[in-house]
Amino acid sequence: MQSQHDVVVIGGSFAGLSAAMQLARARRRVLVIDGRRPRNRFAARSHGFFGQDGRAPEDIVGEATAQLAAYPDVTFRIGEARTAERGARGFVVTTDDGGEIGAERLILATGVRDELPALAGLEARWGTSVLHCPYCHGYEIGAGRIGVLATHPMSLHQAQLVADWGPLVWFTQGIVEPGAEEAAQLAARGVRIEAAPVVEVLGEAPRLAGLRLADGRVVEVDALFVGTRTLPASDLATQLGCAFDEAPLGPVVRVDAWNQTSVPGVFAAGDMANPMTNATFASASGVLAGVGAHRSLIFPAGQ
Repeated sequence: MQSQHDVVVIGGSFAGLSAAMQLARARRRVLVIDGRRPRNRFAARSHGFFGQDGRAPEDIVGEATAQLAAYPDVTFRIGEARTAERGARGFVVTTDDGGEIGAERLILATGVRDELPALAGLEARWGTSVLHCPYCHGYEIGAGRIGVLATHPMSLHQAQLVADWGPLVWFTQGIVEPGAEEAAQLAARGVRIEAAPVVEVLGEAPRLAGLRLADGRVVEVDALFVGTRTLPASDLATQLGCAFDEAPLGPVVRVDAWNQTSVPGVFAAGDMANPMTNATFASASGVLAGVGAHRSLIFPAGQ
């Protein structure tokens, strides 16, 4: 038998729970579906999130889930949403255990997955000494030796930025060739440019001791920042026909000012809908999507 809800939120991390909280406080029937595989599961601590700095991500989510569970119109379902389509009363979602769920509105907060460069050893250190966000993890390096591994043209910008967190070597990997003006800008920031490709990661994982170059030299680093390509962690937005935009690091779902996608009644929040990704941005976009979904249940389109 199909259960019916005002809104189904797919994804129960920072964005999804923030969205569900707004709807719970509006006394709407909300179901949160979550598969317990958040993007930040590789990080021991979450940093830069107001009021939660230094806490484990699972503890933050656990406390938020408990607070949300106190609202009587909220239910939870652990598992994966496999399909989503428009139905007679809105949308129909099927889950990996064979369940069928109806909803007037959907909020997608399914996140993204990181696609690391094809360099052995990066994955074993991801979230500990191989990192993507200096605001999230840079302070803990303690002004140690830092590397930035070029993966795309915006890596030049990344190197200039990350130089604030410690002495830095930028490994161009043959992907980016800085001009004279750009090289001067990097030198002014204290950045050393290394053109020889990195071929090996050294040290006992998850720690990082250095990087071996193609010419045999070893550059000692304590942390390596990598701009990963991000891809949707779920294909539900594609199934529903949502439009995507190509951001510098990968596709993001196109949303309007209330985080509604190109498909009326479907909202998106978190990393999947924002090229700027961290816990605070994810939570804020979840709030916006939750309020947007609630408003759409009340006001005709365009109001």
